[in-house]
Amino acid sequence: MSPSTPVFEVLPRDLSAYRQGNVGVDYVHRFDSGQPGPHVLINALTHGNELCGMVAATHLLDQGVRPLKGTLTVSFANVAAYESFDIHQPFESRQLVHNLNRVWDPELLDGPEDSPELRRARALRPVVMAADHILDIHSTSQDVVPFWVYPAFERNAAVALALGQPSVHMVMPNGLGSGTPLIQHGAHGDGRSAAGSALVVECGQHFRQSSADVATAAALGFLAHHGLIAPPEPTSPRVPQRCFELLATLMVQTSEFRFTRPVIGFERFAKGELIAQDGPHEIRALCDDCTVLMPTREPIVGREAVYLTRPMA
Repeated sequence: MSPSTPVFEVLPRDLSAYRQGNVGVDYVHRFDSGQPGPHVLINALTHGNELCGMVAATHLLDQGVRPLKGTLTVSFANVAAYESFDIHQPFESRQLVHNLNRVWDPELLDGPEDSPELRRARALRPVVMAADHILDIHSTSQDVVPFWVYPAFERNAAVALALGQPSVHMVMPNGLGSGTPLIQHGAHGDGRSAAGSALVVECGQHFRQSSADVATAAALGFLAHHGLIAPPEPTSPRVPQRCFELLATLMVQTSEFRFTRPVIGFERFAKGELIAQDGPHEIRALCDDCTVLMPTREPIVGREAVYLTRPMA
């Protein structure tokens, strides 16, 4: 596998002006309308090289977006990883030690282990817990269509379907399977709770301007859906929605991991077809039309290799 060189249409900008927040946590800004309504969190930079979220968050702050009702919180999560960005190694700034989007389990957060990401998650924990609705903005290493990711709770599906864009959904019936993401922390990970919606939006390739545009539109749409801002003018007709159910999350087990053919995401395999070889371990399609999402660009032992999904009727 020979990863292609990315095209850089968006690069990091200095975020030091946003460091001083107003809730006692660096890079977290909260705006209370003084009117009853939901508390919505727009979270960016859970991974340091996913620049579209930075563009969306700075847009909200620079344009002075304020809630008509309820409360808006805008946060930049892993700024330490973001600040380590090197254009010659642009994928290395995803994280410093831990994947910040896999550490939201109480055992880790309350445990003795330490890292920049765990310290940041512990600082952000009350911010996440305070939100009724969460939009966590991400992007992908490969240049694929944008898509939603969310636990298979009706409250999440209702929001994603109502927004309509992106038109592709990855639905998780049993969680992610490789740790606890931010959108599943606390009550948001419990389908029986009265928590609000919590979604990830994967906006496209990390460094594309189109991904930044998707992120900004998703943030504004999410705020409008929950009544915090006026609905934006529709820019395109509604398109059919495509949903994929997560069947399994495979981890890289050996340094010999290889896909059987080049994949970037959304390729389909017949049931039993060999998708990848991981040393002595075979990864085979679990069903007909088994669809791979987010295949690893460069296999790293202990990190995710690929999501196996199936199209939902």
